[in-house]
Amino acid sequence: MSMAATLSFLKLPVLLPHKTNYCISKLQVQPSSSKPNIPKQDSTTSPQKLVITTTLHSLKSASLPLTALALPFFLDPKDAFAVGGEFGILEGRTFALIHPIVMGGLFVYTLWAGYLGWQWRRVRTIQNEISELKKQEKPTPVTPDGTPVEAPPSPVALQIKQLSEERKELVKGNYRDRHFNAGSILLAFGVFEAIGGGVNTWFRTGKLFPGPHLFAGAGITVLWAAAAALVPAMQKGNETARSLHIAINAINVLLFIWQIPTGLDIVWKVFEFTKWP
Repeated sequence: MSMAATLSFLKLPVLLPHKTNYCISKLQVQPSSSKPNIPKQDSTTSPQKLVITTTLHSLKSASLPLTALALPFFLDPKDAFAVGGEFGILEGRTFALIHPIVMGGLFVYTLWAGYLGWQWRRVRTIQNEISELKKQEKPTPVTPDGTPVEAPPSPVALQIKQLSEERKELVKGNYRDRHFNAGSILLAFGVFEAIGGGVNTWFRTGKLFPGPHLFAGAGITVLWAAAAALVPAMQKGNETARSLHIAINAINVLLFIWQIPTGLDIVWKVFEFTKWP
């Protein structure tokens, strides 16, 4: 490789002087000797001057081999990042399978976080339903002396009682904090592994492959961040932020489902082109 680079370097026209014939004739006349052409020292030449002259002559003679040696790094810098065993186990099948396994778990965890969020939303909306039913409830009849008349509970009263008991059970589930914690874990591990998957692909192949899987993964990562950014407004009771949060996460789940087939295709290629570990 070094010899080919040297020959290629000698063919470059920019490295040849204007007076080509003159240089070639000089090279032909110059005797083939490994000793440097040191000028003879006369009585007027000082030792310091002789050392400087010799050093400059040696550097001038070595400039061509040094340039030829460094030329491949300037002409083809990607060689410094070639993949073919340089990263050891990071290029193997073990590390390549971490991404699909983790993302499969995160997909299931996304559904779980969505369930927790829906239950917390139910805690809030069920109270609104109870308030609306109480407006429809008729007052209890009383006797002329003010004693309440015993009567079977109305359908509205039975519904209010049922919703109140359901709300008590939902409150015991602590869905608000559980949903917040699940979302935080999903955001942290999701972003980490989304980037880690791309880095692992570069370890194995030396490049990324633009396509549906890469773009869908980038979209999911962006939607995770966008959904998390709406949390402060949601905590202040902003219903628009809550609706956007739900819509964003619904789109995220659909992208996640759509990404599964392309992810499985990549897993088959990993088994085809990689080895253990």
